[in-house]
Amino acid sequence: MKIKKIGIALLTTLSIVPVSLASQTVAAQETIKIGSNYELSGDAASYGQAMENALQLAVSKANEEGWMFDGSTLEVISLDNTSNITESASIAQRLVSENVVGIVGPALTGTSQAQIPIITEAEVPVVLPAATYDDITLDESGNVLEYLFRVCFENSVQGEAAAVFAIENLDSQNAVIISDYGSDYSIGLAEAFKTKYQELGGNIVIEDSFQTGDTDFSSVLTRLIGADYDAIYIPSYYTEGGMIIKQARELGITAPILSADGFASQTLVELAGAENTNDVYYTSHFSSATEDPYVKEFLADYEKMFGQEADGFAALGYDAATLLIDAINRAESTDTQAIKDALASTVDFQGVTGTFTIDENHDPIKSATMIELQNGEIVSAVRVGE
Repeated sequence: MKIKKIGIALLTTLSIVPVSLASQTVAAQETIKIGSNYELSGDAASYGQAMENALQLAVSKANEEGWMFDGSTLEVISLDNTSNITESASIAQRLVSENVVGIVGPALTGTSQAQIPIITEAEVPVVLPAATYDDITLDESGNVLEYLFRVCFENSVQGEAAAVFAIENLDSQNAVIISDYGSDYSIGLAEAFKTKYQELGGNIVIEDSFQTGDTDFSSVLTRLIGADYDAIYIPSYYTEGGMIIKQARELGITAPILSADGFASQTLVELAGAENTNDVYYTSHFSSATEDPYVKEFLADYEKMFGQEADGFAALGYDAATLLIDAINRAESTDTQAIKDALASTVDFQGVTGTFTIDENHDPIKSATMIELQNGEIVSAVRVGE
């Protein structure tokens, strides 16, 4: 699979889209409200807090630098969905009642799906930073959900990219897949990896699974001892992923470990131990290894504001926030349908995760980067298939 190379440049204002009548209109005002539905506590707090930080940074810059089309200031209505599906739906309802013109978040697929009925009925546009589940922007009949958009690529892109990297960059021929059988995220990634890996001539020699919340993976990992394989694909989030890495390396399993964007958290390294986090690779939407001035400015601003380095989820959160802000400006309105139309017409949006166009399914057209960790540190980032 050849993945197109993309560039990153300064955020620019695109052509103005016509403002049409909408079923929900927020009256002109000095303050424009944006809703935040993120996982600020619970199992996914590492993702949600980074995205919330990025949103606050984007809004702070917009207000300080006068980004808004009519001189208005932005206000964030930030609520914590606690990484809980039911709470996410409740948060969406509360944000709608606050007359927000758009919502960013949540981070996860499940919490993102929970709010869809509410935002669809209320006709409030939502930009998802990191919900990578295939076809999340479509309803059960395959029709595009009019008010739902995202800035991340689909799981199938990640799974296929990992398979290509394993075959072409690691010279892998025999792989093991260890997935979370209770996670749609993990299952979808595992299937995409398996299909592409086999298509490229590789063999899947062992498939095993665990469940979210597990802490002892010895029964799975001992199956690998003595088996003939040269790569392990573990599509999971950082919590279980970090523990699996630690236990695998302590058992003497040295094969490269590949995963997806769920590994993109410093907590992964903390759980695994830096000394164990070697030959670990994961697909990502973002790399800080760039000389692009816009990305460098984002990284510097984020570290100055929060005292820590921005990761891939912070970058996605920033792009989700700036895309929504850009759409409001292109619409020149707080009319939610006009903002939705502006989001749908986005072409060559230049974010910190790359330049992308929103397609007919409200997905971004973009590629994946493979991040390499050695001793817990990022040592390389390459576009897959180039």
